[in-house]
Amino acid sequence: MSEQPFTHLDVAGHARMVDVTAKQPTVREASATGLVRCAPHVIAALRDGNVPKGDVLAVARIAGISGVKRTAELLPLAHVIGIHGVSVDLEITDEGVAVSVTVRTADRTGVEMEALTGVAVAGLAVIDMVKGIDRSTSMSDIRLVAKSGGRSGEWHREP
Repeated sequence: MSEQPFTHLDVAGHARMVDVTAKQPTVREASATGLVRCAPHVIAALRDGNVPKGDVLAVARIAGISGVKRTAELLPLAHVIGIHGVSVDLEITDEGVAVSVTVRTADRTGVEMEALTGVAVAGLAVIDMVKGIDRSTSMSDIRLVAKSGGRSGEWHREP
């Protein structure tokens, strides 16, 4: 039985971008989540709208969308693809800010990395906005939770 070759390596073992030219565009979607962990006084400031830098969630939403659109600039083997829809949802919880990003396209490759990048950038924007009141704010649990479309079809993370 032969081993499955790594798709991002050529025969000499050098990194390469996978050629998706022959693939037909299909509708694809991916969702990712993460958590920005905040101290209780930061959560209170977020809920009261008293963060000195302004509307944290609005800035984080725009940052998340921007991160999705710039994924191919940040990840060297990611393809430049058309992003046809992005939703960035943020919820203030007792632990901090829960971030959820869903990305849609009709293209030749999936949007999993775009969803993950959107979560990371939105979370970083939250940290940037609150670091003046608590430098210990952190981000965790960034993960893909679902994807659909393409050859591999549907996938959902088990609870």
